Amino acid sequence: MTILTQGTWVLIADGEKALFLRNDLDAQTPDLNVVKIETQENPPDHEQGANRPGRMNDNGPGQKSAFADTDWHELAKERFAAEVAAILYKEAHKGRFERIVLVAPPATLGELRDHLHKEVADKVVAELPKTLTNHPLDKVEELLKKEFGPGETGRTPVI
Repeated sequence: MTILTQGTWVLIADGEKALFLRNDLDAQTPDLNVVKIETQENPPDHEQGANRPGRMNDNGPGQKSAFADTDWHELAKERFAAEVAAILYKEAHKGRFERIVLVAPPATLGELRDHLHKEVADKVVAELPKTLTNHPLDKVEELLKKEFGPGETGRTPVI
């Protein structure tokens, strides 16, 4: 089965950036064009935390243990995956795409998968666990052609 047919969308995302692309040609000569770009400002965790972790008394005299601090950076990445899934749902509901390929690092892919609405999940034709958000589009086209071009089986969704 050919994965990158004409009109297939490709989502390339990580925890801070999402590129919504559309293949305007075919699997032999993919021509990915940007439909939408979403970004999120997500500074490192140490810049987001305001306080030291809390402490609690232990059983011994004068002994205290620290609570684990919240990882604000990681929480922001998870929220961003949920926001991207919501955007995909709106676009699918409008009939903007019938097929989509998801490309993201494994953790982001898993988080995104958890938030996908059934209407979007049913349109996923393949997944690729890689970080490609900062690659130029011509390199992305080459990589996807190698991965999902004619004669390739591609990676099927695990949904």
